[in-house]
Amino acid sequence: MKTEVHTYDTSASPILDITTDVQQFLGGASEGLLNVFVPHATAGVAVMETGAGSESDLEATLDRLLPRDDRWTHRHGSPGHGADHLLPAFISPSVSIPILDGHMQLGTWQSIVLVDLNRDNPQRKVRFSLLEG
Repeated sequence: MKTEVHTYDTSASPILDITTDVQQFLGGASEGLLNVFVPHATAGVAVMETGAGSESDLEATLDRLLPRDDRWTHRHGSPGHGADHLLPAFISPSVSIPILDGHMQLGTWQSIVLVDLNRDNPQRKVRFSLLEG
């Protein structure tokens, strides 16, 4: 299995398109199963359309679903940080994508994004793993 860890800073944007980095990681691999995993309790990865406003729509939806206030039992860090710990229940910490003929089998408009609303720790590690077939 081929694996690599990349570090991202989400302080400028809570939703980062990491598709290009993943494609570079694949190199010349022709077939296999790719896994993208975030080893954090407050972040996730998703496959979604990017570049047409969906990122801000997702952020707004998550803000409505997980407001940053004092309602959360988990109460350390910045106000509303407890909501960050619920994010992975909605945005999975991993995605798996088939690789065929050297390409991720994503739909026309799909990209892989890192989702991290946690303002207390904007440094995130993402593991790319490829099980070649």
